[in-house]
This record gives sequence, structure tokens and C-alpha cells, in this order.
Amino acid sequence: MHQDPQDVGPQYLEDLATGYWFSEALFAAVEVDIFSLLDSGGKSAYEIAGKNGFSDAGTERFLHALCSMGLLYNHGKLYFNTAISGEYLVAGKPNCQRGSILWRRRLMGPWSGLRACLEKGGRVGPLQEQDARCLAKRRREYIKAMDCVAKAKVKEILPLFTSRSLTGAILDVGTGSGAITAGFLESFPWLKATLIDIPEVLEIAGEFMAAAALHDRVAMRPCNILEPWPPALGKFDLVILSNIIHAYSEKELPHILASAVECLSEKGLVIIHDFFLEHCPSKAALFDMNMFINTCNGRVFSQQDILSELSRLGLRVLDPLPMESDTALILASPDNEVLDTLDVGPKQRVAAAVRGMGFSAVSLITTDVIHVTDWTELRCGFGCERYGQRRCPPNIQSPEQTRRLLADFKHALLLEGAPPTKDFQLKVVKAEREAFLAGFYKALAFWAGPCTLCKECPAEGECLNHRDSRPSMEGVGIDVFETVRRAGFRLRTLKDTGDFIKYYAVILLE
Repeated sequence: MHQDPQDVGPQYLEDLATGYWFSEALFAAVEVDIFSLLDSGGKSAYEIAGKNGFSDAGTERFLHALCSMGLLYNHGKLYFNTAISGEYLVAGKPNCQRGSILWRRRLMGPWSGLRACLEKGGRVGPLQEQDARCLAKRRREYIKAMDCVAKAKVKEILPLFTSRSLTGAILDVGTGSGAITAGFLESFPWLKATLIDIPEVLEIAGEFMAAAALHDRVAMRPCNILEPWPPALGKFDLVILSNIIHAYSEKELPHILASAVECLSEKGLVIIHDFFLEHCPSKAALFDMNMFINTCNGRVFSQQDILSELSRLGLRVLDPLPMESDTALILASPDNEVLDTLDVGPKQRVAAAVRGMGFSAVSLITTDVIHVTDWTELRCGFGCERYGQRRCPPNIQSPEQTRRLLADFKHALLLEGAPPTKDFQLKVVKAEREAFLAGFYKALAFWAGPCTLCKECPAEGECLNHRDSRPSMEGVGIDVFETVRRAGFRLRTLKDTGDFIKYYAVILLE
């Protein structure tokens, strides 16, 4: 049983309460463009202060804070960009995210009125007619900011189509700047696209497409997607709904999805790219609150809401594919063969399916991350009252046998969950079964803690549940703390009985 240090009572609450410190430091650094200044090489605190009109003492403390956040590092008296700052925070770089970050700062004002929004039941302070010019300016700024994000996201989507030759045309629904479609057009030079959105947005998208020299391959069709779509749109090989459905309510969702499906060719594919409550749950829930505060009726949906609606419309659907970032993909088609042509590896597919079983985190790891040591059996023997039971040491394999077993595997899934123990263990067995059915015939699970499936474990004789019982990770010699740390999770031992508990399990795949 382990937990993240941020889950420790008062300290966790303190970290939440001071989270805006990090945001404000980032906003200020981006606003004064420290990272572009350092792109040409290291600068001293004195030089940075002089360039921005800051005090020397304050600047040095500010730069120290940026170093602690991993955005800068110092060597002697000079400060330099880290890799992430050099790639994403320098003005003019292809992957620059400065616009999207500064837009987030704009949202802080409405968030201060969260209580008023809760009392009203929605956004406070509706936009007035006299604000039309301001609204147009803010829409342009927003689309430009989201263009930065979309350019990064499309790089995660395109590898799915490495083996599939896209033909026909693309329909981009609620297009924004059109950056997602632009990525496809650049990768598939023979494709053309139709963008549908309100006229004001299409005007902005046209400017972006012209700047990318793609305007001659793009048709703009003004459309309010909540109304009947233009009947002459035609059929499309690819229909994209990227970061659009969260702007609408559950009452509006069926019309949008039905209209998109109506535009699909017989072998067409729908891509829905968005936040979902099951993927990055904390971020998704907070993004949902952002929609509550800043829009009329936008919300973040559950993946199951979307899957059910697409199935009702007659489409075959892949299990949602989590992206490396905070969003996920849902892919659907009238034709199963279309889904089979996508470059979604079997390990990614099974990981996506297991995520949907209710685990708080699922990570695909290589088995060299799994650390096996000889001390765990000793710790079981001196510290656990269940030592000697059927699925506990010394009645299971030794650490040396585990090392030999791991030599036969290259990949595994690391699962994170929570009590009740029996429920977690049953989910682990279900996940192992999912991996087996997906073709990983060697799939084998090791879970957290002694087996709790039966009310009592017999003192003598055979195990009563050979089918579902599994040994624990620590019982077979796996150092859970070190393994989980290597996989990128942060954890610590429990201090108090009321502390929040996390369980971990591993499923060997191949």
C-alpha cells in the first residue's frame, strides 16, 4: 500500500492552495519573454534584470524559482533554458506554446467568480452587444492560442495513419484555426478538406491556412453546427471533431454526432479528440469547471457517453486511445476493416481497454523497470501476519525465479488503484484476462498484498481458488516502491491510518 506525497493530509491541501504560485511564476516569465532572451545563450541575473527593468535582488530570486520549476538551470552566474523551455517557450519556435499559456492567464479572472457561478448555476456576466468588438478580438486570440496546442496534438494523431492511405476528403467540424486538418494535409499532399464553423471563425482559419500555403486545398462552409448542416457537404473519408464537443451540452451532443456520421462515407472514419472524464481525471474535472464558468453550457463528457451514442448510430468503435497529453481519442467507423488498418498496436489497445476498467492509472512499461530484490521475502516473514499462507512466501516463487521469469518478457502494464482490496484484486484478474483475450497468451498478474478473494484461507490442503488467486508483487521479490518510482509515479509509506491508500499491480504481457 503506497501513496503519493501530495495525498498526505494538510500538506496536500497546502499544495492545492498554493498551486497558483507556479502558474503566476510561469505567466510572468512568459510575459516578459525571458526564454526568448536566453535562446541565444546564457545570461546573468544582472543582464536579465537590466533587459526587463527589474531589480537585481528580485530577479535573482525569481530566476531561482524558475530553476526549481525545471524551466531554467544555472551554471556559475549564468542562466540557461532547459530543453522544455527552449523548445516550447521561445518565440518563433515551431512548437512554441506561449500563446496558449498567456491565454490561460486570461481565464483566471472568471475563475475568481466561481462561487457566484455556483450560486447562479452557470456563467456570470453574459456578454453584451456592445462587447461584440471585444468578443471578436478575444475569439481571435483564443483561436491563435489553441492553434499552438493543436499543432502539438496532431503529431500524436498522425502516426495512427502510417499504414493507411487516406483517400477522399476531410471534414473538420468546429475547426478553430484548422491546425489539426493542416497536419493531415501536410502529411497527405493529395487530400483536400472542408472546414465548417461560424463565419467569424472561418475567416480566421482562412488566414492560418493561407499562411501555411494550404488555402487552395481547403473549402470554407459557414455553418452553425447546432442547426441542420448544409445538405450539399457530401461524404468524407475522415470526419474530425477536435476539441469541439466539450463546448456543448448533453442535449446538443446527439445532433452533432448524428450530423457527423451522416457525412461519413461507407469506409469513413470519425476522430473525436477531446478531454474525457476517465482520462487525466483531475485535469478533465477542472476543465469541466472551466466550461461551467466560461461558457453557456459546455461540459466534459464521459467516454462512455460518446461510445454509447456512436454505437446507437451504427458505428463500430475502438476502445478510447489515451494520448501522452491530457486528451484522448475515440475512433469509429461503419466498417470494422477501417479500424483494423489503423496503426494502433496491440499493447496500446489492451492498455486502453484496461484503463476503462476503473484503474486510476495504467502505464505501459518495459520489464527492465521492474526491480527484483532479495529483501522482500525477509520483510514478509518479519512484519506480515499472513506470511506462510497459500499465495504468500515461502509458498510461492523466489526472487531468483522471478528474475528468470522476467527474462522471458519485454513489456508489462503497471496498474494503480485503491481499496477495497478484494475489488482491486478482482479487477487485476479481469485485466489479465483482457490481455490474454487480446493475444498476450503469456499474460500473468502480480497484485498488491495477500490474496483476499476467499473469506478464509484453509490451513491445509490446496488453494480453493486457483483460477483467480495471484501472488503479490512484493511476495515474489518485486520492490514495489522502486518499480513504481522508475515508472514515473511518486509515492511514500503511510504515516497514519487515515491516509489515502493506493495499490499497485503488474501484468506481464510479452
